[in-house]
Amino acid sequence: MVKIGAYIGIIGNIILALVKGVVGIVAESRALIADAIHSTSDVISSIAVFIGVRAAKRPPDRDHPYGHGKAETLTAIIVAVLLFLVGAEIGIEAVKDIGKEATVPHAMALIAVIFSIVVKEGMFHYKYQLGKKYKSDALITDAWHHRSDAFSSIAAFVGIGASLLGDWIDVSWLLYGDVMAGLFVAILIMRMAWKLGKDSIHNVLDHVLHEEDTKEMREIVIQVDGVRRIDEFFAREHGYYVIVDIKIAVDPSITVEEGHAIAKNVKEALLTINNVKDVFVHVNPDVSPEKRSE
Repeated sequence: MVKIGAYIGIIGNIILALVKGVVGIVAESRALIADAIHSTSDVISSIAVFIGVRAAKRPPDRDHPYGHGKAETLTAIIVAVLLFLVGAEIGIEAVKDIGKEATVPHAMALIAVIFSIVVKEGMFHYKYQLGKKYKSDALITDAWHHRSDAFSSIAAFVGIGASLLGDWIDVSWLLYGDVMAGLFVAILIMRMAWKLGKDSIHNVLDHVLHEEDTKEMREIVIQVDGVRRIDEFFAREHGYYVIVDIKIAVDPSITVEEGHAIAKNVKEALLTINNVKDVFVHVNPDVSPEKRSE
């Protein structure tokens, strides 16, 4: 299903980029052309997401014993950087156009924009739910990319409409609505890119889940027969899955084999949780508080 989501993103973005690009040129709409460039960047980002998803699903190997889950997060960072650069380029071109004579786009541009809004919003909801279901940073990032494109299309709709209205009622400043919409699209793109990039960088730096997010995991561990106490618990996000590092306290009088069996039971219990991919258990003897502090 994750691959299908990536394919849908690529095909949908190619169609939208072509439709908005051709209509934007024919209708002489700067806002629609900027929106088409945004969709073109979506094509590139969707391909990057597809590559990242495939890489993340590869099994662990000697060089990557924890798996390749972070490939998706790294892909999300690349997408965010690309998105920011595209937004900056659109913004620069829009500022240049403000100093030029305003041109009025043709009404057909509005039809292309409405089509884009409907398609993009549908793609956002589909890929966002898919990303949440499969814990995919890259798919969620790409979903928000679709949402930002829908917002940019709405801005383009308002700008094109303002230009057409200005021409109809002969108000010169409204004629620049198309150009201003292009500038607004650029700012929107850069803002979204900044947020997505910040979140992805946070995840790639071995972010651990907060205590309230690991409550269920801790409760499962403490119920395992032989576990007296949890001394340390870290659940690291590794892309779409979680790796747990845990230290448990057991009866100091039991054998090494018995302690190993308890650790094995803890690992198997945690692996029943859907997004937990691997568990590393360290066994401590349950000594007195005085010795524990030494």
